[in-house]
Amino acid sequence: MATFTGFQRDQLMVIAGLDNPSGQALKEDLEKEYDSEINHGRLYPNLDTLVYSGFVEKGTIDRRTNSHQITEEGRSALTDHLEWEQQYF
Repeated sequence: MATFTGFQRDQLMVIAGLDNPSGQALKEDLEKEYDSEINHGRLYPNLDTLVYSGFVEKGTIDRRTNSHQITEEGRSALTDHLEWEQQYF
C-alpha cells in the first residue's frame, strides 16, 4: 500500500464498499467525494495498477462493461493501512 497514491487507495476503498462496481460507478462515487470530474485517463490507468498488483479482480458485466472486486489480498492490505491510519487519528 505504501507505493500506491492516495487516489489509488481511494479507488480501493470504494471498490471494497460496492458490490462489483463498473468503472463508471466507481468514477461517479469518487467524483462525489472529490467534488470534481475524474477523467478516464486518470481513472483507468490507476485502476489497472490495482488489478496488476493483485488487489482488485476485473470481471465482465457485458461486452462493454467491466466489474471490479477487491481480492482477499487487497482487503488485507486495506485493513492494515486503515489500522495504521487509526493510530494517528
